[in-house]
Amino acid sequence: KGTIHLFRKSQRSLFGKLTHEFRLVAADRRSWKILLFGAINLICIGFLLMWCSSTNSIALTAYTYLTIFDLFSLVTCLISYWVMMKKPSPVYSFGFERFEVLAVFASTVLAQLGALFILKESAERFLEQPEIHTGRLLVGTFVALFFNLFTMLSIRNKPFAYVSEAASTSWLQEHVADLSRSICGIIPGLSSIFLPRMNPFVLIDIAGALALCITYMLIEINNYFAVDTASAIAIALMTFGTMYPMSVYSGKVLLQTTPPHVIGQLDKLLREVSTLDGVLEVRNEHFWTLGFGTLAGSVHVRIRRDANEQMVLAHVTNRLYTLVSTLTVQIFKDDWIRPTLSSVPIANNILNLSDHHVIPMPSLKAADNLNPVTSTPAKPSSPPPEFSFNTPGKNVNPVILLNTQTRPYGLGFNHGSTPYSSVLNQGFGIPGMGATQGFRTGFTNVPSRYGTNARGQPRP
Repeated sequence: KGTIHLFRKSQRSLFGKLTHEFRLVAADRRSWKILLFGAINLICIGFLLMWCSSTNSIALTAYTYLTIFDLFSLVTCLISYWVMMKKPSPVYSFGFERFEVLAVFASTVLAQLGALFILKESAERFLEQPEIHTGRLLVGTFVALFFNLFTMLSIRNKPFAYVSEAASTSWLQEHVADLSRSICGIIPGLSSIFLPRMNPFVLIDIAGALALCITYMLIEINNYFAVDTASAIAIALMTFGTMYPMSVYSGKVLLQTTPPHVIGQLDKLLREVSTLDGVLEVRNEHFWTLGFGTLAGSVHVRIRRDANEQMVLAHVTNRLYTLVSTLTVQIFKDDWIRPTLSSVPIANNILNLSDHHVIPMPSLKAADNLNPVTSTPAKPSSPPPEFSFNTPGKNVNPVILLNTQTRPYGLGFNHGSTPYSSVLNQGFGIPGMGATQGFRTGFTNVPSRYGTNARGQPRP
């Protein structure tokens, strides 16, 4: 018997993980067609590269890079099938749709890098133009054109089909569209082929083959070898101009931006959500593109205290789900903001109480059973009165405020600002702690004889 190793996890290498995922994709019969085209593509690329070396044509090399791009598109199609098989995991909670976005972005960026390499080689060839052999130039052109068109039209590449329609048009498509309108004005039957805009991949394949045919004719007639370099520059510029809008679109998806064409619809839906019954506010909304054609978003909804959370959640989800397939809604009820009362203890040097007899005030900590507002016994379990919001509590020292207003006649007070000493002589005491009848105004020991003046003599 073998040794049992507890708590030991089998670690797969990167190659083992890729092999396991490839077997998962190869188990689907739809991927067999893509794998067959991929194998033919590799054979075709090998022959084209050999013919590029024998003819010494950089224009044919630039056109061969389009065949290499077709290989990248086939890999992207395989990744799209793999994404449909995989389910969301705890690590990738939104699924694996962003992998095909990353594949499209990488393929278009690599095609642009190849175009930049062709431009750099063409600039060097202008200084010293080599001789071009046209023996296999035309053969390589038709082989590459046939295979590229056959691959594009035979296999439906969902990611690239979506990007080619959603991204902005390239300068090549715009010029061809202007020419197509003129042709369709003469022959209306061609409008279904050329309008509204042609497939960018088919267009660049046809334009590149046409440039190579012109190069072959000019070299055969006049031995004008510089036209090969000019054709290479033209093919590189067309490649860069066609791939750049797709790179921008897929890059914005990777950056989690909101698509411009759905901003108006999202604003309309959010206004409808804000008018639902019980909804007070819609805030912290964020919507982004998760994958090609998939919109995700999150929103916070503040509702009334008496509103039904499940009912509001159902209505909000029903409104936004028509546009946002992956939606997160957080519902929270409204909460009143209670004001906080703050008090500051009085310094000892503010009041001069040395010459007066003051009733000693017991410790506030001992008066646990007194209500701090009404000075009446309160049960520990009873709630605070409705008019006492955020009562400071029993550990806060009382505050005596100075009142500088004029006192009315007949209440036994002087006019104008009364000093504290005279106020204390007339019976100013501690709230709720007076010996005689206490009013909630805080004044105790009021004389029983009304109408006395400041000297204590009765007024007539």
